[in-house]
Amino acid sequence: MKRLSAAAAALLFAGAAAAQSDFPNRTVTMLVGFAPGGATDTAARIIAKKMSENIGQTVVVENKPGAGGNIAHQHVANATPDGYTILLGSVGPLSVSPHIFAKLPYDPLKDLAPLTMAVTFPNVLVVHAGVPVKNLAEYIALARQKSGGLDYASTGVGSASHLAGELFNQKAGVNIVHIPYKGGGPAMTDLLGGRVGAYYSTPSTAGPHIATGKLKALATTGAKRTPFMPDVPTIAESGFPGFEASNWYAFVTSAKVPAPILDKLNAELVKALNDASVREQLAKHFLEPAPGTRDELAKYIRSEYDTWGRVVKAAGITAN
Repeated sequence: MKRLSAAAAALLFAGAAAAQSDFPNRTVTMLVGFAPGGATDTAARIIAKKMSENIGQTVVVENKPGAGGNIAHQHVANATPDGYTILLGSVGPLSVSPHIFAKLPYDPLKDLAPLTMAVTFPNVLVVHAGVPVKNLAEYIALARQKSGGLDYASTGVGSASHLAGELFNQKAGVNIVHIPYKGGGPAMTDLLGGRVGAYYSTPSTAGPHIATGKLKALATTGAKRTPFMPDVPTIAESGFPGFEASNWYAFVTSAKVPAPILDKLNAELVKALNDASVREQLAKHFLEPAPGTRDELAKYIRSEYDTWGRVVKAAGITAN
């Protein structure tokens, strides 16, 4: 029996090694935690197409919106740990949600394995063309006149757009009401329809509407001006030094995926992100590629986790 068990174990090990050596040999699913039409979805589809071309296998993008992206992150944390389910995650579910939700069904630091940073960018505070302001100072003045009467959209509780809005409320001493949506697409639809007054949008989602005059850009949330919108000032330079709420998307998968497969996924994703055509397409959507190592991403997620934990605690933000 011992010899049989040893033989069986050897066969099992050999099978697992073979499965890892020819990975990937079938369709890879790339999850997105938001509805179609937003920046996360756009970035995923650009990267997935190139990755599919490179590996000779289909990489299908699957939208799984809800709970500010948490549903998709929970799904990949619990997925079969074979590397065939990956996720283009975001700052909210990876760094903020654990501080907001009392019973989050996954731990981003333990249940998810970092693969590589994908893109970074600031958000841009935009208002509907009908809102009677031309700059951030006038927006603050209007908010103080109508305390509780102004609102802003976000891609969900704990998302980068939500935290940017809450941080701004805290810094500016205003009470602009948060309205969560299930992604950038639905949030933008309601903003354009005048059903919500403002939105800390991704530049890719807001850019075309700023160009046509349907939206007004008041400020960006990064530490410095974005080269994609050089004429739009930052919140920091508009009277709030030190204000920064940068946005980022990063690839992760189940923490139980074997290290050799994690390394292969990192290599293929970095290769796709470094492709000239991919970088050009992402730039058209105001997204800056930032591929790197698994360890670099792990350290960055930990840093953001600690930073936003302090902000959430100071602001008293909860899921309710």
